[in-house]
Amino acid sequence: MPEFHEIVLQRLRADGQRYTSGRRRIMHTLAEAGRPLTIPMILAREPALAQSSVYRNLAVLEQVGLVSRISLGDEHAHYELGEALTDHHHHHLVCRACGRVSDVDLPDAAERGLDRAVHDIAERLSFVVESHRFDLVGVCGDCAASVG
Repeated sequence: MPEFHEIVLQRLRADGQRYTSGRRRIMHTLAEAGRPLTIPMILAREPALAQSSVYRNLAVLEQVGLVSRISLGDEHAHYELGEALTDHHHHHLVCRACGRVSDVDLPDAAERGLDRAVHDIAERLSFVVESHRFDLVGVCGDCAASVG
């Protein structure tokens, strides 16, 4: 984790921000979880953090690219480590019943095809793509089993 924290520190300093103990706890919590978390989930894992502080700190961490927000129109956005820290591009499975967000990796060929399609569309529309996200929304196996 020392390299992880050094990258976070450098990113924050480059933006004129400090790596406070609260930001360190948030980053550690997201890294340990290994999946997207809502603010209530972060607070459950780190009860010493103040909710208002978590909101403010996540905004700063997102601004500098250390955290990505997954907003799906529901009550709570989900947060995860940004690709600057993971060096790992991925997409999400989103359960509309329970709200769980899970990471999913596409096979390399599928990712290359998706990249090509995104860039072709962008080129036609004179749009500059900075990144893309692909979310599959449906019902997870647990929720489908409880309904069925």
